[in-house]
Amino acid sequence: MEFVGIITEYDPFHNGHAAQLAAVRRAGARCIAVCMSSGAVQRGGVPVLPEPVRVHAALAGGADLVIALPGPYACATAEQFAAAGVRLLAALGCDTLAFGAETPDAALLMQAAENLQDPELPALLRQKLGQGMTYAAARALAAEERSPGMGALLRTPNNILGIEYCKAIQQQGAALQPLALPRWGAAHGGAAGEHGGVPMASASYLRERPPEAWAPYVPGYAMELYRAAAAEGQLLEPRRLESALLALLRARDPGAFAQARGVSEGLENRLAAAVRAAGGLEDLYARLKTKRYPHARLRRLALDAALGIPQELPPPPWLLVLGARKSALPRLKSTALPAGTSLADLARAGTQARQAAELHSRCVDFSSLCREKICPMGLAFTTKPVIV
Repeated sequence: MEFVGIITEYDPFHNGHAAQLAAVRRAGARCIAVCMSSGAVQRGGVPVLPEPVRVHAALAGGADLVIALPGPYACATAEQFAAAGVRLLAALGCDTLAFGAETPDAALLMQAAENLQDPELPALLRQKLGQGMTYAAARALAAEERSPGMGALLRTPNNILGIEYCKAIQQQGAALQPLALPRWGAAHGGAAGEHGGVPMASASYLRERPPEAWAPYVPGYAMELYRAAAAEGQLLEPRRLESALLALLRARDPGAFAQARGVSEGLENRLAAAVRAAGGLEDLYARLKTKRYPHARLRRLALDAALGIPQELPPPPWLLVLGARKSALPRLKSTALPAGTSLADLARAGTQARQAAELHSRCVDFSSLCREKICPMGLAFTTKPVIV
């Protein structure tokens, strides 16, 4: 282990993230790269904090290099999110992928990833889906029937994502060793706790509270960044997000919904009807909801449809550097994908590079519109990297 990668949102960066970075350093990492969601987040929305604030927190917390997980890949299923992050960190030259898990046993998670590629599993999964189960529940039950004991691993969020990382490593033949670490003090989405006398809370717990309430659960240097961001109007304004997303959806030709990522089984018709009638975002999601589709999928569907994210995306074709320590910059000379700090330069690498850059910029522009203080367009192309 020498060059360790982490795939994350850091929205916000908190004590648990700082503890994870410290644990990776203790395990022997000489350089730590973070692949951080940019422009959008996996829950089907935009980050509470803009990229520069989260990059500053990551570097202050011990990261050496921060690259973007571009918006279209950041707001995706666990499988797509993991595949994109693994591809980018492998191309960067990382030899290890660190992640948190409820079951921090890398060998077991790798075995579970192999089991998910069982050729008999898809037919069994379709059978379960036909019974009206959600995808996650159907997959866990199908995996349990094929490999007793595997179902339990697929019922907790960090295990699910960790197994997807392992599966992506296997499928891509990536030269990454998984390093599974325990979650300390607070479960994903659960109540606050503590570890070693340090208060801990998950990012989802913190996002439900005003920034001043974050203070016990985030490092002091991060809290200073968050207070400054709040004072400058950089935080997410949920009402702006609601108006902007509904406006985009209402302005779109309903016929185009069929081309949006995540649409299947007539969901485009359900979405068109919901858009016409919804009086707000929660009302929209409620009108879309069925037993089959979890809330997160519907949130991602609405964002993808609003932003015109297509059904098929190429693998991420470049490495956009958001921040770095000067000592880590030489690692960019030997990457397997084009790397740099200028999205405009990276977009010139070819048709797929240009498409990915345009879609990423669209996500960042939308995120910029949803702040307390509306930001100008083009920030994906004009924001300078954070170099320390």
